[in-house]
Amino acid sequence: MRLGPGAEFDLIRRFVPDRVRHPNVRVGPGDDCAVVSADGIAVSTDMSVEGTHFRREWLSPNEIGWRATAAALSDLAAVAARPIGVLASLALPEQDAGGFAEELMGGVRAAAEQQGGVLVGGDLARTAGPVVVDIVVLGECPRPVLRSGARRGDELWVTGELGGAAVAARALLQSTQPDPGARERFARPAPRIHEALWLAERGVPRAMLDLSDGLGGDAAHLAAASGVAVVIELEQLPLHPAATVQDGLSGGEDYELCFAARPGSVAPHTAGFQDRFGLRLTRVGGIEDGAGVWQSNRRGGREPVGVGGFQHFAAPPRRLR
Repeated sequence: MRLGPGAEFDLIRRFVPDRVRHPNVRVGPGDDCAVVSADGIAVSTDMSVEGTHFRREWLSPNEIGWRATAAALSDLAAVAARPIGVLASLALPEQDAGGFAEELMGGVRAAAEQQGGVLVGGDLARTAGPVVVDIVVLGECPRPVLRSGARRGDELWVTGELGGAAVAARALLQSTQPDPGARERFARPAPRIHEALWLAERGVPRAMLDLSDGLGGDAAHLAAASGVAVVIELEQLPLHPAATVQDGLSGGEDYELCFAARPGSVAPHTAGFQDRFGLRLTRVGGIEDGAGVWQSNRRGGREPVGVGGFQHFAAPPRRLR
């Protein structure tokens, strides 16, 4: 990449491959802007701050970069968008502008490329700390699946297992060794982009989002956007073996998909989905008239679910994410 002289640009050259190849990228890194083309551009951003979203004693620099990028890419999965490019901006102390930064950016590139995208640019700044990783993702999305399409009578489904990241975070906060599978969910989350595209190609989801803040909190966004009530059947939650119901409802950072679908429309695809991706599709509730998020009870009625998702400005903050 042809940039002028200087320590900042020398570091950027180490971040970025010599040439970017992607059918939707017309101009890659090296100019003032990247240029992409697509049938509908989906754009999202996600910030990862040291001490709030990660601790160095918990994660390698590569995992920090991967995790920050996967969180942003998961927003593309939520609308069934195909990734094009990633913009990564770093603010870091001078002592980290070497191997730490290179390894971190290696995680950014690996996460993007694993999902079919490429690194197309970003920014770099020096700070006294903490480290901040800001990721912008670009995707192609001719027919986005939004949060607002759920209707009364629809079924509520999730992919994979819930609560694994919360299990790992709890162990790390207690300075104990987390379950290896749970740690993998926390350190190297898998955005469900290919899964979302597969479901959307078959016309399955009517409304969809990703589970970044816990099913209880994220389902509230779907309910509000669609003007409906979400009723969760707690006994149906597909939990990580070490997770509790509370972990599944409010733990966050699972990055699984949650979607509403017409009655009976998902069941014909569950076996094919599991064969293709090695993941379960699980019906966890339904859509009813009303508002908010509820849980079904043994009397055949419903009651408030009683938990929400993570919020940065809750008082007091509930946990390190």
